[in-house]
Amino acid sequence: MNKLSGKILAPLLVLVLCTLQSGSVCAQEIKTAYVPHVETIDGKEGNYFFYKGYDYGTQSLIHPLRLIINGGFGIMQVSNRHNQPGRIMYGRGARNVTKNLLNPHWSISVNGAWDFLSREVIPISINSGQAQYWPNYMNHLVGGGMSYRMMQEYYRYHEVAHPTAWAGATIFAYHFLNEIVENDDYEGPSTDPVADFWIFNPAGIILFSNENVARFFSKTLNMADWSYQPVWLPGSEELVNNGQNYAVKYHLNQQGSKSIFYHWGTHAELGMSFTRQDGKCISVGLGMVAKNLFKIDQISKTVDVAVSGGVFYDKNNSLMASLLFARTKDYRYRLNLYPGLVKMGPMRPGFFASLNEDNRMLLGLTFGTLQHVPLGIGGAFNEVE
Repeated sequence: MNKLSGKILAPLLVLVLCTLQSGSVCAQEIKTAYVPHVETIDGKEGNYFFYKGYDYGTQSLIHPLRLIINGGFGIMQVSNRHNQPGRIMYGRGARNVTKNLLNPHWSISVNGAWDFLSREVIPISINSGQAQYWPNYMNHLVGGGMSYRMMQEYYRYHEVAHPTAWAGATIFAYHFLNEIVENDDYEGPSTDPVADFWIFNPAGIILFSNENVARFFSKTLNMADWSYQPVWLPGSEELVNNGQNYAVKYHLNQQGSKSIFYHWGTHAELGMSFTRQDGKCISVGLGMVAKNLFKIDQISKTVDVAVSGGVFYDKNNSLMASLLFARTKDYRYRLNLYPGLVKMGPMRPGFFASLNEDNRMLLGLTFGTLQHVPLGIGGAFNEVE
């Protein structure tokens, strides 16, 4: 580790672990804890499994536009893709994605139905080039299904008419934009949108529309949206720190003080969570992160992976701070401090900082009080000529 990254990383670790309203999480021993699972919200009809209406942490940033930005441009997180939305060829991407969706037999027939099923649908291989089913199950079936249910609860909480239809439209926009951005300027057959749109996306919606399924992921697995705070850099016209992430905790004791922890989305970390009686929790994990996107053959793409790790602090399952490390070109170290952790009068600012392998630093600021502004604003420093 060089001197600059060491000087930056040390205070970032201190901020993540020690910056709480009470300022005491580092000084107090984790006690036996029990965080009650509540499915209803006073004054609101129906069950609320994934949207709680908290004014702090990742819960305070849940918004349809932020979901679309985080998920739609998520592929920009890999190292060999640019992160300038203005350079995306949206028209060509939309036409090619639509062509593949309307003619699924065309793209499937290139390598055959068995190749499509074994690569995209049936979990029979652990080879990265043959295991495209993994992001399909985790990000589209489970993640997309949970996001749909969360948006349905969001619209219902805010008393928007026809919340189910609005949630469906939001998820469609998120996933369609995701396919367009990933496609970019490519023209030709692709099985990826076929599997996503005709199998996993609708299956996720059906799955999480069931109350028992939603309750299982909410109560037993304590699933939550832990997405980033997307930031716009006016100087370079870049979108940074975007990505749709999720976390689950499976309690190992009745009190819920110790749990197996899994965090995934742009990263995938497995570890442990330790929860206090007041609902504050520290989680740590090690795993992998998608590094580069590359083509396997004419119709298929995959990613290579790199080592990653993270430390997370949440309150009542709403993420308040995270520090991630990854052996990738960008985002070697990434710190997110979410609204509610630091208070400035009536304002609830959130902060983002990252350092890449060239010591380029990105800084960003978001405001939880501006609920309908889905982007923060930031700048780049220590640029390499």
